[in-house]
Amino acid sequence: MKKILLVEDDPFLIDIYTTKLNLEGFDLITAKDGEQALEKIKNDKPVLIILDIVLPNIDGWQVLKQIKDIQGAEKIKILVLSNLGQKEEVEKGLKLGADKYLIKSNFTPSQVVKELKELL
Repeated sequence: MKKILLVEDDPFLIDIYTTKLNLEGFDLITAKDGEQALEKIKNDKPVLIILDIVLPNIDGWQVLKQIKDIQGAEKIKILVLSNLGQKEEVEKGLKLGADKYLIKSNFTPSQVVKELKELL
């Protein structure tokens, strides 16, 4: 079972994506902020991270920058799922190492699952 880390601070979205990804057969772990995310990346070794940018404590930009320093994390696929949708923000996310950048309002949970399956 492929382990996915969802980094999201909205309890409603955590609930929706937990249900959806579990139904799709994924082993989902969650982090509510960037600090938890970095710990779980080190300890749980997910194959894919769904990363929000606007997070408490350490934001998604910092998580993207710090992932590079975690041994073994270079193989992890990163899908940014954010409400920040300006062209500059999308380019920044991809430049910092995201494999795909999706704007939350443009994708349903089913479409997000389809996109992450393509990444894997």
